Amino acid sequence: MIRLLLADDQDLVRGGLSALLNLEPDIEVVAEVGRGDQLVQAAREHTPDVALVDIEMPGMDGIEAVRQITAAGLSARCLIVTTFGRPGYLRRAMDAGAAGFVVKDTPSDQLAQMVRRVAAGDRVVDPTLAADSLAGGINPLTEREQQVLRAAAEGGSIRAIAARLHLSQGTVRNHLSAAIGKTGAENRHDAARQAMHSGWL
Repeated sequence: MIRLLLADDQDLVRGGLSALLNLEPDIEVVAEVGRGDQLVQAAREHTPDVALVDIEMPGMDGIEAVRQITAAGLSARCLIVTTFGRPGYLRRAMDAGAAGFVVKDTPSDQLAQMVRRVAAGDRVVDPTLAADSLAGGINPLTEREQQVLRAAAEGGSIRAIAARLHLSQGTVRNHLSAAIGKTGAENRHDAARQAMHSGWL
């Protein structure tokens, strides 16, 4: 029996996935969480074989939660399932240690098969998304540029961003300028929007 942990902030989606996957003769949903910051603790407590993880969740995004599960050495293998089939998300998820990446409109029988493959030690990726990711190239933003853009997306002045990230205002300006150039954006807000749309943040 494959022990499955579900992590999705939408009750209806989580309940639907749970009901469908519990119908499978070899899959048992052992726990459900609605926040990213609950995922690591649930993985510790319930020792699932596979964690089915959404990206957009309160408390912590799914990719960071997967990174923490991997860093903690927990046995759960993580399969990202998301509405947002963005190539940048795929790369970030795999870099974080995810064993697979699928979009939510995947038919339930295919999703169950992907859960089985991940439990067996395989890596699974939605083929269309994999092709798009290869065509889209790698994330051009450095880790620090991503961090500064995330802070810019939350609003505030250069001074406020610098204080929040413990950087000088000049360093923040330099990173924002580089990010604007790499995204071809008109300003920092546009750069953050474009980077989010591409799944780079």
